Amino acid sequence: MGEEVKKFEEFRKKMNRRILDSGNLEIKRFFALDKHAYEEGALSSKTKELLGLTASLVLRCNDCVTYHLRQCVLLGITDEQIFEAFNIGLLVGGSIVIPHLRQAVAMLDEIRKEK
Repeated sequence: MGEEVKKFEEFRKKMNRRILDSGNLEIKRFFALDKHAYEEGALSSKTKELLGLTASLVLRCNDCVTYHLRQCVLLGITDEQIFEAFNIGLLVGGSIVIPHLRQAVAMLDEIRKEK
């Protein structure tokens, strides 16, 4: 696993565990809602992850982009499909998204190396 991806995964797991161990019911409910939102439904999990990726790119959340990229790769989404989602994010978000697009492509390359 690439070093940046490994650091991201370790930090995410550690902090999620810490947050959920706080015992705050509303936070636990939100985390559960987030998890279940990406399950199969009227839209496929692949479509939902691409939507999450696009929204995260527009919102300029590199952590969220990395998370959704990992999920996309695990679900077998192709680079061509991911780049189409990137294009929508760029179109909606404008040029301010470009630095986050660069980061996303670097992370995608690192994630693909680990496969």
